[in-house]
Amino acid sequence: MAGHSHWAGIKHKKGKADKQRSKIFSKLSKEITVAAKLGDKDPAINPRLRSAIQAARSANMPKDNITRAINKSSINTELNFENLRYEGFGPEKIAVIVETLTDNKNRTASNIRTIFQKAGGNLGTQGSASHNFNQLGIIKVDNAEISDEDIFEIAIEAGADECKSNTDFHEIQCSVNEIYNVKKELEKKITNFISTEIEWIPLNSVEIPKEKNEDLINFFETLEEDDDVQNIYSNAEFVK
Repeated sequence: MAGHSHWAGIKHKKGKADKQRSKIFSKLSKEITVAAKLGDKDPAINPRLRSAIQAARSANMPKDNITRAINKSSINTELNFENLRYEGFGPEKIAVIVETLTDNKNRTASNIRTIFQKAGGNLGTQGSASHNFNQLGIIKVDNAEISDEDIFEIAIEAGADECKSNTDFHEIQCSVNEIYNVKKELEKKITNFISTEIEWIPLNSVEIPKEKNEDLINFFETLEEDDDVQNIYSNAEFVK
């Protein structure tokens, strides 16, 4: 989890695969429902919904679950979710950004504050942690989809600023305002995407000594287990 960490990218699962799968499906379903409610129910003309569905497919979420989540947007018309961001400092004084999707901001704020305090950290005001990060559009594509050379060429032609490849996936970076334009161009050549997100990338990382890893992993996992939490970003870098 070097640099930034997305909630689905925390690799220290400690044998909780089924529980984690259920949590991930729940969070993805919520995003699909909200995307369908805020825009058109046709993913072809609703880029947020299209990205949410692609992320769900990448997580092997059953088709029935996806359809149910879309339909839920019409059934629960009185349900109002808000995207809220919390910023603060966790163990070892790492900067942390927590993105939530909630129908009760008092409950969410209380839960997040408690998790931070129990870990020896504290929640701050908006901007207290985010100045340690750069906000970028991040599109991830599985390595099996396309070669390093081809994705680089397509990404730059599509208007991306950067394209990096590692052993698991290609990561295309672009400005936040351009993410759906870049994605639209990529979709002409690529069918399957892991995720399309606006992420917070740390400007500088804080190295975490090995003996402190467990405390930090527990902190992230506790945040991750909260139903309202969608994404977690930090500037922590684990020292191997």
